Amino acid sequence: MYHQSTTPRFAAESGKLLVIAGPLIVNNLSIAGMQFADAVMAGRLGAATLAAVAVGGSVWFMGFTFALGVMMAISPIVARHLGAGNPSLIGRYTRQGLYLGIAMGIPMILIAQFLVAPLLVFFGIDEAFRDTAVSYVKAISFGAPAIYMFLALRFTTEGIGRTSPIMVTSIFALACNVFLNWVFMYGNLGAPALGAVGAAVASAITMWLIMLMLWVYMAMHRSYAPYALFSRVAPVRLETLRDIVVLGVPIAITITAEAGLFNAVSILMGTLGPEITAAHQIAINFATTMFMIPLALASAITVRVGYNLGRGDPSAARFSGTTGILLCSGFMVCSAAFMLLFRDLVVGIYTSDQVVQGIAVSLLLMAAIFQIADGIQVGAAGALRGYKDTRVPMVLTAIAYWALAFPLAYLAAVTYRMPPNYIWGGFVIGLTAAALLLTRRFLRISKLASKLGPKPGSVADDVQFDPSQRP
Repeated sequence: MYHQSTTPRFAAESGKLLVIAGPLIVNNLSIAGMQFADAVMAGRLGAATLAAVAVGGSVWFMGFTFALGVMMAISPIVARHLGAGNPSLIGRYTRQGLYLGIAMGIPMILIAQFLVAPLLVFFGIDEAFRDTAVSYVKAISFGAPAIYMFLALRFTTEGIGRTSPIMVTSIFALACNVFLNWVFMYGNLGAPALGAVGAAVASAITMWLIMLMLWVYMAMHRSYAPYALFSRVAPVRLETLRDIVVLGVPIAITITAEAGLFNAVSILMGTLGPEITAAHQIAINFATTMFMIPLALASAITVRVGYNLGRGDPSAARFSGTTGILLCSGFMVCSAAFMLLFRDLVVGIYTSDQVVQGIAVSLLLMAAIFQIADGIQVGAAGALRGYKDTRVPMVLTAIAYWALAFPLAYLAAVTYRMPPNYIWGGFVIGLTAAALLLTRRFLRISKLASKLGPKPGSVADDVQFDPSQRP
Protein backbone atom coordinates (compact mmCIF):
# COMPACT_ATOMS: atom_id res chain seq x y z
CA MET A 1 0.00 0.00 0.00
CA TYR A 2 1.31 3.45 -0.89
CA HIS A 3 2.43 5.84 1.84
CA GLN A 4 0.30 8.98 2.07
CA SER A 5 3.09 11.14 0.57
CA THR A 6 3.34 8.74 -2.38
CA THR A 7 -0.34 8.89 -3.28
CA PRO A 8 -0.22 12.29 -5.07
CA ARG A 9 2.82 11.13 -7.02
CA PHE A 10 1.00 7.95 -7.99
CA ALA A 11 -2.01 9.97 -9.13
CA ALA A 12 0.19 12.35 -11.14
CA GLU A 13 2.08 9.53 -12.84
CA SER A 14 -1.17 7.67 -13.54
CA GLY A 15 -2.48 10.81 -15.20
CA LYS A 16 0.60 11.09 -17.42
CA LEU A 17 0.34 7.44 -18.40
CA LEU A 18 -3.36 7.75 -19.20
CA VAL A 19 -2.83 10.87 -21.32
CA ILE A 20 -0.49 8.84 -23.54
CA ALA A 21 -2.52 5.64 -23.28
CA GLY A 22 -5.97 7.18 -23.83
CA PRO A 23 -5.73 7.47 -27.62
CA LEU A 24 -3.88 4.14 -27.74
CA ILE A 25 -6.76 2.51 -25.86
CA VAL A 26 -9.13 3.81 -28.53
CA ASN A 27 -6.71 2.53 -31.17
CA ASN A 28 -6.49 -0.93 -29.63
CA LEU A 29 -10.23 -1.14 -29.06
CA SER A 30 -10.76 -0.16 -32.69
CA ILE A 31 -8.44 -2.99 -33.75
CA ALA A 32 -10.36 -5.34 -31.48
CA GLY A 33 -13.54 -3.90 -32.96
CA MET A 34 -12.38 -4.93 -36.41
CA GLN A 35 -11.72 -8.45 -35.15
CA PHE A 36 -15.10 -8.42 -33.42
CA ALA A 37 -16.82 -7.26 -36.60
CA ASP A 38 -15.08 -9.94 -38.63
CA ALA A 39 -16.16 -12.59 -36.13
CA VAL A 40 -19.78 -11.43 -35.87
CA MET A 41 -20.22 -10.86 -39.60
CA ALA A 42 -18.59 -14.20 -40.40
CA GLY A 43 -20.72 -15.90 -37.74
CA ARG A 44 -23.84 -14.80 -39.58
CA LEU A 45 -22.64 -16.91 -42.53
CA GLY A 46 -22.28 -20.07 -40.45
CA ALA A 47 -19.84 -21.93 -38.21
CA ALA A 48 -17.59 -22.98 -41.11
CA THR A 49 -17.12 -19.38 -42.26
CA LEU A 50 -16.39 -18.22 -38.72
CA ALA A 51 -13.92 -21.07 -38.30
CA ALA A 52 -12.15 -20.13 -41.55
CA VAL A 53 -11.81 -16.51 -40.38
CA ALA A 54 -10.55 -17.75 -36.99
CA VAL A 55 -7.84 -20.03 -38.39
CA GLY A 56 -6.88 -17.77 -41.30
CA GLY A 57 -6.74 -14.76 -39.02
CA SER A 58 -4.57 -16.65 -36.55
CA VAL A 59 -2.06 -17.58 -39.24
CA TRP A 60 -1.94 -13.99 -40.54
CA PHE A 61 -1.60 -12.61 -37.04
CA MET A 62 1.50 -14.73 -36.39
CA GLY A 63 3.38 -12.91 -39.17
CA PHE A 64 1.90 -9.54 -38.27
CA THR A 65 2.85 -9.90 -34.62
CA PHE A 66 6.50 -10.56 -35.40
CA ALA A 67 6.71 -7.41 -37.55
CA LEU A 68 4.83 -5.49 -34.86
CA GLY A 69 7.46 -6.48 -32.31
CA VAL A 70 10.36 -5.42 -34.53
CA MET A 71 8.77 -2.03 -35.14
CA MET A 72 8.00 -1.56 -31.44
CA ALA A 73 11.71 -0.92 -30.98
CA ILE A 74 11.23 2.49 -32.60
CA SER A 75 9.11 3.75 -29.69
CA PRO A 76 11.67 3.47 -26.85
CA ILE A 77 14.47 4.65 -29.17
CA VAL A 78 12.47 7.77 -30.10
CA ALA A 79 11.37 8.38 -26.49
CA ARG A 80 14.98 8.30 -25.26
CA HIS A 81 16.21 10.64 -27.98
CA LEU A 82 13.33 12.99 -27.18
CA GLY A 83 14.18 12.94 -23.47
CA ALA A 84 17.85 13.54 -24.25
CA GLY A 85 17.11 16.45 -26.60
CA ASN A 86 18.19 14.82 -29.87
CA PRO A 87 15.23 15.51 -32.22
CA SER A 88 17.27 15.28 -35.41
CA LEU A 89 17.91 11.57 -34.86
CA ILE A 90 14.19 10.77 -34.63
CA GLY A 91 13.59 11.29 -38.35
CA ARG A 92 16.49 8.99 -39.19
CA TYR A 93 14.90 6.07 -37.33
CA THR A 94 11.51 6.78 -38.90
CA ARG A 95 12.85 6.68 -42.45
CA GLN A 96 14.81 3.50 -41.87
CA GLY A 97 11.74 1.99 -40.20
CA LEU A 98 9.75 2.60 -43.38
CA TYR A 99 12.39 0.81 -45.43
CA LEU A 100 12.33 -2.06 -42.97
CA GLY A 101 8.54 -2.27 -43.27
CA ILE A 102 8.78 -2.79 -47.02
CA ALA A 103 11.58 -5.30 -46.58
CA MET A 104 9.45 -7.39 -44.21
CA GLY A 105 6.16 -6.97 -46.07
CA ILE A 106 7.15 -8.43 -49.43
CA PRO A 107 8.37 -11.77 -48.02
CA MET A 108 5.13 -11.99 -46.04
CA ILE A 109 3.16 -11.94 -49.30
CA LEU A 110 5.30 -14.72 -50.74
CA ILE A 111 5.01 -16.85 -47.62
CA ALA A 112 1.23 -16.50 -47.69
CA GLN A 113 0.98 -17.52 -51.34
CA PHE A 114 3.16 -20.63 -51.15
CA LEU A 115 3.58 -21.92 -47.60
CA VAL A 116 0.26 -21.49 -45.78
CA ALA A 117 -1.60 -24.32 -47.54
CA PRO A 118 0.94 -27.04 -46.64
CA LEU A 119 1.15 -25.62 -43.11
CA LEU A 120 -2.58 -26.06 -42.51
CA VAL A 121 -2.50 -29.53 -44.03
CA PHE A 122 0.36 -30.41 -41.68
CA PHE A 123 -1.64 -29.24 -38.66
CA GLY A 124 -4.63 -31.29 -39.78
CA ILE A 125 -7.08 -28.40 -40.08
CA ASP A 126 -10.61 -29.61 -40.81
CA GLU A 127 -11.19 -29.87 -44.56
CA ALA A 128 -14.63 -28.29 -44.17
CA PHE A 129 -13.03 -24.83 -44.04
CA ARG A 130 -9.29 -25.32 -44.70
CA ASP A 131 -9.23 -24.08 -48.30
CA THR A 132 -11.22 -21.00 -47.33
CA ALA A 133 -8.76 -20.25 -44.53
CA VAL A 134 -5.86 -20.49 -46.99
CA SER A 135 -7.58 -18.10 -49.39
CA TYR A 136 -8.17 -15.70 -46.50
CA VAL A 137 -4.45 -15.55 -45.68
CA LYS A 138 -3.47 -15.12 -49.33
CA ALA A 139 -5.82 -12.16 -49.71
CA ILE A 140 -4.98 -10.32 -46.50
CA SER A 141 -1.21 -10.67 -47.05
CA PHE A 142 -1.30 -8.00 -49.77
CA GLY A 143 -1.80 -5.45 -47.01
CA ALA A 144 1.44 -6.48 -45.26
CA PRO A 145 3.81 -3.81 -46.68
CA ALA A 146 1.30 -1.08 -45.87
CA ILE A 147 0.59 -2.11 -42.30
CA TYR A 148 4.29 -2.60 -41.55
CA MET A 149 5.05 0.90 -42.83
CA PHE A 150 2.12 2.19 -40.79
CA LEU A 151 3.72 0.64 -37.71
CA ALA A 152 6.97 2.55 -38.32
CA LEU A 153 4.99 5.80 -38.40
CA ARG A 154 2.78 4.79 -35.48
CA PHE A 155 5.68 3.99 -33.14
CA THR A 156 7.45 7.21 -34.10
CA THR A 157 4.53 9.40 -33.10
CA GLU A 158 3.92 7.20 -30.05
CA GLY A 159 7.54 7.64 -28.91
CA ILE A 160 7.18 11.39 -29.27
CA GLY A 161 4.11 11.18 -27.05
CA ARG A 162 1.63 12.32 -29.73
CA THR A 163 -0.88 9.48 -29.79
CA SER A 164 -4.01 11.30 -30.99
CA PRO A 165 -3.23 10.67 -34.69
CA ILE A 166 -3.08 6.94 -33.95
CA MET A 167 -6.54 7.14 -32.42
CA VAL A 168 -8.01 8.98 -35.41
CA THR A 169 -6.60 6.53 -37.95
CA SER A 170 -7.85 3.58 -35.92
CA ILE A 171 -11.39 4.92 -35.75
CA PHE A 172 -11.29 5.45 -39.50
CA ALA A 173 -9.94 1.91 -39.94
CA LEU A 174 -12.80 0.42 -37.93
CA ALA A 175 -15.46 2.24 -39.92
CA CYS A 176 -13.75 1.46 -43.22
CA ASN A 177 -13.27 -2.21 -42.37
CA VAL A 178 -16.89 -2.76 -41.33
CA PHE A 179 -18.15 -1.04 -44.49
CA LEU A 180 -15.85 -3.03 -46.76
CA ASN A 181 -16.81 -6.25 -44.95
CA TRP A 182 -20.43 -5.47 -45.78
CA VAL A 183 -19.45 -4.93 -49.41
CA PHE A 184 -17.16 -7.89 -50.00
CA MET A 185 -18.42 -10.51 -47.54
CA TYR A 186 -22.08 -10.21 -48.45
CA GLY A 187 -21.78 -9.01 -52.06
CA ASN A 188 -23.26 -5.52 -51.79
CA LEU A 189 -22.89 -2.57 -54.20
CA GLY A 190 -22.29 -4.96 -57.09
CA ALA A 191 -19.31 -6.73 -55.49
CA PRO A 192 -19.13 -10.54 -55.44
CA ALA A 193 -20.13 -12.25 -52.18
CA LEU A 194 -16.73 -13.57 -51.06
CA GLY A 195 -17.60 -14.64 -47.52
CA ALA A 196 -14.53 -15.14 -45.33
CA VAL A 197 -12.21 -14.06 -48.16
CA GLY A 198 -14.17 -10.81 -48.40
CA ALA A 199 -13.17 -10.01 -44.81
CA ALA A 200 -9.52 -10.42 -45.82
CA VAL A 201 -9.93 -8.17 -48.86
CA ALA A 202 -11.56 -5.52 -46.68
CA SER A 203 -8.70 -5.68 -44.18
CA ALA A 204 -5.98 -5.41 -46.85
CA ILE A 205 -7.57 -2.33 -48.43
CA THR A 206 -7.98 -0.72 -45.01
CA MET A 207 -4.28 -1.25 -44.23
CA TRP A 208 -3.21 0.74 -47.28
CA LEU A 209 -5.65 3.54 -46.52
CA ILE A 210 -4.56 4.07 -42.91
CA MET A 211 -0.87 4.00 -43.83
CA LEU A 212 -1.39 6.78 -46.37
CA MET A 213 -3.59 8.69 -43.96
CA LEU A 214 -1.00 8.75 -41.16
CA TRP A 215 1.86 9.50 -43.57
CA VAL A 216 0.09 12.56 -44.97
CA TYR A 217 -0.82 13.81 -41.50
CA MET A 218 2.72 13.51 -40.16
CA ALA A 219 4.18 15.10 -43.28
CA MET A 220 1.88 18.12 -43.10
CA HIS A 221 1.42 18.81 -39.38
CA ARG A 222 3.83 21.40 -38.03
CA SER A 223 4.39 19.61 -34.72
CA TYR A 224 6.51 17.02 -36.57
CA ALA A 225 8.67 19.63 -38.33
CA PRO A 226 11.54 19.56 -35.77
CA TYR A 227 12.13 15.88 -36.54
CA ALA A 228 12.46 16.31 -40.33
CA LEU A 229 10.75 12.96 -40.86
CA PHE A 230 10.36 13.19 -44.64
CA SER A 231 12.83 15.95 -45.46
CA ARG A 232 14.65 13.83 -48.02
CA VAL A 233 14.93 10.40 -49.58
CA ALA A 234 17.59 9.00 -47.32
CA PRO A 235 19.93 6.15 -48.22
CA VAL A 236 19.65 2.89 -46.36
CA ARG A 237 21.65 3.16 -43.15
CA LEU A 238 22.69 -0.30 -42.05
CA GLU A 239 23.80 0.85 -38.60
CA THR A 240 20.39 2.43 -37.92
CA LEU A 241 18.54 -0.62 -39.21
CA ARG A 242 20.77 -2.72 -36.98
CA ASP A 243 19.76 -0.65 -33.93
CA ILE A 244 16.08 -1.30 -34.68
CA VAL A 245 16.53 -4.98 -35.48
CA VAL A 246 18.83 -5.80 -32.56
CA LEU A 247 16.39 -4.25 -30.10
CA GLY A 248 13.25 -5.22 -32.00
CA VAL A 249 13.79 -8.90 -32.76
CA PRO A 250 13.81 -9.93 -29.10
CA ILE A 251 10.64 -7.86 -28.60
CA ALA A 252 9.15 -9.58 -31.62
CA ILE A 253 10.01 -13.01 -30.30
CA THR A 254 8.63 -12.07 -26.89
CA ILE A 255 5.22 -10.91 -28.08
CA THR A 256 5.08 -13.60 -30.76
CA ALA A 257 5.67 -16.14 -28.00
CA GLU A 258 2.41 -15.04 -26.38
CA ALA A 259 0.41 -14.27 -29.50
CA GLY A 260 1.84 -17.38 -31.10
CA LEU A 261 0.61 -19.45 -28.17
CA PHE A 262 -2.93 -18.18 -28.57
CA ASN A 263 -2.85 -18.57 -32.33
CA ALA A 264 -1.26 -22.01 -32.18
CA VAL A 265 -4.04 -23.12 -29.86
CA SER A 266 -6.54 -21.65 -32.34
CA ILE A 267 -4.98 -23.86 -35.00
CA LEU A 268 -5.17 -26.87 -32.66
CA MET A 269 -8.82 -26.09 -32.08
CA GLY A 270 -9.26 -26.22 -35.83
CA THR A 271 -8.62 -29.95 -35.65
CA LEU A 272 -11.65 -30.48 -33.38
CA GLY A 273 -14.41 -29.39 -35.77
CA PRO A 274 -16.27 -26.18 -36.71
CA GLU A 275 -18.33 -25.82 -33.50
CA ILE A 276 -15.39 -25.95 -31.09
CA THR A 277 -13.31 -23.76 -33.41
CA ALA A 278 -16.10 -21.18 -33.59
CA ALA A 279 -16.59 -21.22 -29.80
CA HIS A 280 -12.87 -20.74 -29.25
CA GLN A 281 -12.90 -17.80 -31.66
CA ILE A 282 -15.72 -16.14 -29.74
CA ALA A 283 -14.02 -16.51 -26.36
CA ILE A 284 -10.56 -15.50 -27.56
CA ASN A 285 -12.00 -12.54 -29.46
CA PHE A 286 -13.69 -11.13 -26.37
CA ALA A 287 -10.70 -11.82 -24.13
CA THR A 288 -8.50 -10.05 -26.68
CA THR A 289 -10.83 -7.06 -26.63
CA MET A 290 -10.42 -6.73 -22.87
CA PHE A 291 -6.64 -7.12 -23.25
CA MET A 292 -6.47 -4.06 -25.52
CA ILE A 293 -6.58 -1.64 -22.60
CA PRO A 294 -3.59 -2.96 -20.61
CA LEU A 295 -1.80 -3.41 -23.94
CA ALA A 296 -2.22 0.33 -24.59
CA LEU A 297 -1.07 1.10 -21.06
CA ALA A 298 2.02 -1.03 -21.68
CA SER A 299 2.92 1.16 -24.66
CA ALA A 300 2.53 4.25 -22.49
CA ILE A 301 4.73 2.64 -19.82
CA THR A 302 7.45 2.09 -22.43
CA VAL A 303 7.33 5.75 -23.45
CA ARG A 304 7.36 7.09 -19.88
CA VAL A 305 10.17 4.80 -18.73
CA GLY A 306 12.23 5.52 -21.84
CA TYR A 307 11.69 9.27 -21.55
CA ASN A 308 12.70 9.36 -17.89
CA LEU A 309 15.82 7.31 -18.57
CA GLY A 310 16.68 9.58 -21.51
CA ARG A 311 16.62 12.62 -19.24
CA GLY A 312 18.70 10.81 -16.61
CA ASP A 313 16.13 10.01 -13.91
CA PRO A 314 16.12 6.23 -13.29
CA SER A 315 14.16 6.63 -10.05
CA ALA A 316 11.30 8.24 -11.97
CA ALA A 317 11.57 5.50 -14.58
CA ARG A 318 11.13 2.83 -11.90
CA PHE A 319 8.13 4.65 -10.46
CA SER A 320 6.56 4.96 -13.93
CA GLY A 321 6.95 1.24 -14.49
CA THR A 322 5.54 0.28 -11.10
CA THR A 323 2.57 2.61 -11.48
CA GLY A 324 1.81 1.26 -14.94
CA ILE A 325 1.91 -2.38 -13.82
CA LEU A 326 -0.55 -1.59 -11.01
CA LEU A 327 -2.90 0.14 -13.46
CA CYS A 328 -2.77 -2.83 -15.84
CA SER A 329 -3.51 -5.36 -13.14
CA GLY A 330 -6.30 -3.21 -11.65
CA PHE A 331 -8.12 -3.02 -14.94
CA MET A 332 -7.87 -6.75 -15.51
CA VAL A 333 -9.43 -7.43 -12.10
CA CYS A 334 -12.46 -5.49 -13.33
CA SER A 335 -12.35 -7.34 -16.66
CA ALA A 336 -12.34 -10.73 -14.94
CA ALA A 337 -15.34 -9.76 -12.82
CA PHE A 338 -17.23 -8.64 -15.94
CA MET A 339 -16.57 -11.95 -17.68
CA LEU A 340 -17.78 -13.92 -14.69
CA LEU A 341 -21.01 -11.95 -14.38
CA PHE A 342 -21.99 -11.43 -18.02
CA ARG A 343 -20.45 -14.27 -20.06
CA ASP A 344 -23.83 -15.63 -21.23
CA LEU A 345 -24.82 -12.21 -22.54
CA VAL A 346 -21.46 -11.76 -24.28
CA VAL A 347 -21.64 -15.10 -26.09
CA GLY A 348 -25.19 -14.38 -27.25
CA ILE A 349 -23.95 -11.36 -29.19
CA TYR A 350 -21.76 -13.55 -31.39
CA THR A 351 -23.96 -16.51 -32.22
CA SER A 352 -27.37 -18.12 -31.69
CA ASP A 353 -26.00 -21.65 -32.15
CA GLN A 354 -26.73 -23.42 -28.84
CA VAL A 355 -23.82 -25.86 -29.12
CA VAL A 356 -21.32 -23.10 -29.86
CA GLN A 357 -22.76 -20.95 -27.06
CA GLY A 358 -22.33 -23.66 -24.44
CA ILE A 359 -18.68 -24.25 -25.31
CA ALA A 360 -17.88 -20.52 -25.51
CA VAL A 361 -19.38 -19.83 -22.07
CA SER A 362 -17.10 -22.41 -20.45
CA LEU A 363 -14.09 -20.89 -22.22
CA LEU A 364 -14.91 -17.38 -20.99
CA LEU A 365 -14.80 -18.75 -17.46
CA MET A 366 -11.20 -19.84 -18.09
CA ALA A 367 -10.43 -16.46 -19.68
CA ALA A 368 -11.60 -14.69 -16.52
CA ILE A 369 -9.11 -16.75 -14.51
CA PHE A 370 -6.05 -15.70 -16.52
CA GLN A 371 -7.01 -12.03 -17.02
CA ILE A 372 -5.12 -10.65 -14.01
CA ALA A 373 -1.89 -12.49 -14.81
CA ASP A 374 -2.18 -11.28 -18.41
CA GLY A 375 -2.41 -7.66 -17.25
CA ILE A 376 0.61 -7.96 -14.97
CA GLN A 377 2.83 -9.60 -17.57
CA VAL A 378 2.04 -7.10 -20.32
CA GLY A 379 2.68 -4.15 -17.98
CA ALA A 380 6.01 -5.58 -16.84
CA ALA A 381 7.01 -6.30 -20.45
CA GLY A 382 6.22 -2.69 -21.41
CA ALA A 383 8.36 -1.36 -18.58
CA LEU A 384 11.29 -3.58 -19.57
CA ARG A 385 11.09 -2.33 -23.17
CA GLY A 386 11.57 1.18 -21.79
CA TYR A 387 14.85 -0.03 -20.29
CA LYS A 388 15.75 -1.58 -23.64
CA ASP A 389 15.91 -4.87 -21.80
CA THR A 390 14.55 -7.31 -24.37
CA ARG A 391 16.75 -10.40 -24.55
CA VAL A 392 16.14 -11.92 -21.13
CA PRO A 393 12.36 -11.25 -21.29
CA MET A 394 12.40 -13.08 -24.62
CA VAL A 395 13.85 -16.16 -22.92
CA LEU A 396 11.48 -15.91 -19.95
CA THR A 397 8.37 -15.71 -22.10
CA ALA A 398 9.56 -18.51 -24.35
CA ILE A 399 9.85 -20.72 -21.28
CA ALA A 400 6.46 -19.70 -19.88
CA TYR A 401 4.51 -20.06 -23.12
CA TRP A 402 6.30 -22.76 -25.07
CA ALA A 403 7.93 -24.95 -22.40
CA LEU A 404 4.89 -24.85 -20.10
CA ALA A 405 1.67 -23.65 -21.73
CA PHE A 406 1.81 -25.07 -25.25
CA PRO A 407 2.85 -28.64 -24.36
CA LEU A 408 -0.05 -28.82 -21.90
CA ALA A 409 -2.48 -27.44 -24.49
CA TYR A 410 -1.16 -29.85 -27.13
CA LEU A 411 -1.52 -32.86 -24.83
CA ALA A 412 -5.08 -31.87 -23.96
CA ALA A 413 -6.10 -31.13 -27.58
CA VAL A 414 -4.27 -33.75 -29.63
CA THR A 415 -3.08 -36.54 -27.37
CA TYR A 416 -6.05 -36.86 -25.03
CA ARG A 417 -8.77 -35.04 -27.03
CA MET A 418 -10.01 -33.34 -23.87
CA PRO A 419 -12.76 -30.68 -23.68
CA PRO A 420 -11.64 -27.22 -24.81
CA ASN A 421 -11.69 -25.65 -21.33
CA TYR A 422 -8.94 -28.10 -20.32
CA ILE A 423 -6.94 -26.99 -23.33
CA TRP A 424 -7.24 -23.40 -22.13
CA GLY A 425 -5.72 -24.47 -18.82
CA GLY A 426 -2.38 -24.09 -20.57
CA PHE A 427 -3.09 -20.37 -20.95
CA VAL A 428 -3.63 -20.00 -17.21
CA ILE A 429 -0.33 -21.70 -16.33
CA GLY A 430 1.72 -19.93 -19.00
CA LEU A 431 0.46 -16.41 -18.29
CA THR A 432 0.86 -16.82 -14.55
CA ALA A 433 4.47 -17.95 -14.99
CA ALA A 434 5.17 -15.03 -17.36
CA ALA A 435 3.67 -12.52 -14.91
CA LEU A 436 5.88 -13.75 -12.06
CA LEU A 437 9.08 -13.94 -14.12
CA LEU A 438 8.73 -10.57 -15.89
CA THR A 439 7.73 -8.69 -12.73
CA ARG A 440 10.74 -10.09 -10.91
CA ARG A 441 12.94 -9.06 -13.84
CA PHE A 442 11.55 -5.51 -13.83
CA LEU A 443 12.13 -5.08 -10.10
CA ARG A 444 15.76 -6.21 -10.43
CA ILE A 445 16.51 -4.17 -13.56
CA SER A 446 14.92 -0.96 -12.28
CA LYS A 447 16.70 -1.25 -8.93
CA LEU A 448 20.05 -1.76 -10.66
CA ALA A 449 19.45 1.15 -13.03
CA SER A 450 18.71 3.42 -10.07
CA LYS A 451 21.98 2.40 -8.42
CA LEU A 452 24.01 2.86 -11.59
CA GLY A 453 22.47 6.28 -12.20
CA PRO A 454 22.84 6.74 -16.01
CA LYS A 455 23.70 10.23 -17.15
CA PRO A 456 21.22 12.43 -19.05
CA GLY A 457 21.41 11.93 -22.77
CA SER A 458 23.17 8.58 -22.66
CA VAL A 459 20.98 7.08 -25.34
CA ALA A 460 23.37 6.20 -28.07
CA ASP A 461 23.75 2.59 -27.54
CA ASP A 462 21.81 2.14 -24.34
CA VAL A 463 23.10 -0.40 -21.97
CA GLN A 464 21.29 -3.67 -21.57
CA PHE A 465 21.19 -3.80 -17.79
CA ASP A 466 22.35 -7.07 -16.31
CA PRO A 467 21.31 -7.92 -12.76
CA SER A 468 24.60 -9.78 -12.29
CA GLN A 469 26.45 -6.44 -12.50
CA ARG A 470 27.23 -4.57 -9.31
CA PRO A 471 27.41 -0.78 -9.12
